[in-house]
Amino acid sequence: MRTNTEEIISGVYLIGGSNITSADDAAIYLIDFAGDLVLIDAGAGHSFSQIVRNIEMLGLNPASLSHLILTHCHIDHIGSAPFFKKQYGTKILIHELDAKAVENGDSRKTAANWYGTTFPPTAIDRKLKGEREILNFGQEELHCLHTPGHTPGSISLYLDRGGKRVLFGQDIHGPFHKDFNSDIEAWKKSMQVLLGLEADILCEGHFGIFQPKERVRGYIERYLEEYD
Repeated sequence: MRTNTEEIISGVYLIGGSNITSADDAAIYLIDFAGDLVLIDAGAGHSFSQIVRNIEMLGLNPASLSHLILTHCHIDHIGSAPFFKKQYGTKILIHELDAKAVENGDSRKTAANWYGTTFPPTAIDRKLKGEREILNFGQEELHCLHTPGHTPGSISLYLDRGGKRVLFGQDIHGPFHKDFNSDIEAWKKSMQVLLGLEADILCEGHFGIFQPKERVRGYIERYLEEYD
């Protein structure tokens, strides 16, 4: 296990994932809004203590984690959410269309059964609604976009910082499965929305970080071609 984190741009970090915390973890990203910390996804649930250590190794205080934004309801993204909520009172956000799976601990819709595990029913503090919500942290805006396809309530996020647009597009590659209520046609429309952002950096859920802008576009277009 590697314990090194990566600063993507100033105050935006990759702090977890299959090569950093646990093999089951999707990528975990941390945004520092002048000491107010926001986590994007939380791994599969076995690496909570390592995630905390990685935050501390950056010189940041895990108790300052005000929000955990879940990009969708799958176990490799939501697993440590109950720990952060209990330990630090971190508020959990997810789109309303994926919220029920988390609240009910639905082993099929959370894909916990795919991983041979379970997920405890967990309360959601804020359900994102509609096509777009903007969260304000100080003078900055974190944009939450509803990008259904992989799951009905999948979201992508973006942040403009330091002259760069950073897109957090966790499972924009799929997979698509009836257990997830996936919708490829909805996904194709979602990908067009993301292409329209012209992001400079893509922080993906399983395949790493893509930059500059041309590589971001190429990554998304490659999957559009694959599923055409």
